[in-house]
Amino acid sequence: MISSSMPTLKLSEVFYTNRVNYSKSLSWDYMNYLDTGNITKGEIHNIELINVNETKIPSRARRIAQENDIIFSLVRPNQCHYGLIKNPVKNLVVSTGFIVLTPKTNQISSNYIYHYLTQNHIVEKLHKIAEDNASTYPSLRPSDIESLELNLPDILTQKKIANILDSLLEKMALNNKINKTLEEMAQVIFKSWFVDFEFPDENREPYKSSGGEMIESELGMIPKGWKVSILNDVINIIDNRGKTPPQEPNKTIYPIIDVKALSGYTRVIDYSDCTKYVSKETYNNWFRNGHPIHGDILISTVGSLAELKIFMGSTGCIAQNVVALRAKTISNLYLFELLKKNKNDLVSYDIGSVQPSIKVTHIIKHKILIPNFIVMDQFHQLMNEITNEVFVRHNENVLLTSMRDTILPKLMSGEIRIPLEEV
Repeated sequence: MISSSMPTLKLSEVFYTNRVNYSKSLSWDYMNYLDTGNITKGEIHNIELINVNETKIPSRARRIAQENDIIFSLVRPNQCHYGLIKNPVKNLVVSTGFIVLTPKTNQISSNYIYHYLTQNHIVEKLHKIAEDNASTYPSLRPSDIESLELNLPDILTQKKIANILDSLLEKMALNNKINKTLEEMAQVIFKSWFVDFEFPDENREPYKSSGGEMIESELGMIPKGWKVSILNDVINIIDNRGKTPPQEPNKTIYPIIDVKALSGYTRVIDYSDCTKYVSKETYNNWFRNGHPIHGDILISTVGSLAELKIFMGSTGCIAQNVVALRAKTISNLYLFELLKKNKNDLVSYDIGSVQPSIKVTHIIKHKILIPNFIVMDQFHQLMNEITNEVFVRHNENVLLTSMRDTILPKLMSGEIRIPLEEV
């Protein structure tokens, strides 16, 4: 069993910090560079391959990351740019925006420490420290992480705890992978039906290649019976921008859905990215245009432009930098895929000088293709199945995350005990 007298140690006692750095003396022909923005919650989005003999190396490409190293961004900790290095590519170098932690002995499980560091309350604690530090933006010093204290059981127990938590993460990763595949499938179907016009005709044959009649339009050749309209003709707009609602210091059941919550590759809003909340009174009385309802499409208009999500909850409010589009005479799921496919066109309306910005008055004039009812309804049914599948897996991950956050501190404190004979 875990002893109640587990030693409490500072992280600096068991980990080296930024132990190995890149230098030209290594004589590498290339490096694989990972910047802070290209990893989130352990998922790597992009690694840049750099030919060191032909390309100037970024000034921040200095930290060498190796097997079992933990990397944790020192900037805006609540953005969760962290990860545990497993099976790294050769010559992996990470930004100096990361702290790189390397275990000092084989009696330390990087997995165990990684789970400790990435607990919600630890991330929130570090973000608060980052906000309090004298800087132009929330940032940590390496000493802020090095001074963290934690309970450290024996290595066998560390590994057992880490294995339990890894099993939850693996299930969540599988759900994410399936959802990503479903999103890609939705876009493939959309392109086939509404770009290539190979939707099934009345004989279940691909329309265009089976000789389906095409007519000229403002958007080029389109199937007979379809039409071109503007976005404003088929939607209502819920727009509460202009003022910032009074916020609560603590979390409530009324989150403000901002641009950050619209990021990511799935159509479902990740409420864990919501960091601002309002009271019940503010929720009920402040928002002049009301709130999004189930099925509305949320779109960002400032900063990261034209990020899109489908509102599938019952509670949530929008204010600065986000508007909701409510479909009137068109399938909301067709509209979502259409806007997603035309994201670059929407971004091209950018009028921002200090930061990117698009006007709603420009968005609503955007020309869109309106299919006939039969095709649109068939597509809606297909997308509804995909959307429900994505939503189920997303909700399962929310539950698994809650389980992890509940049992993790209890495992690490010894409140939940691990039989060593099972290790």
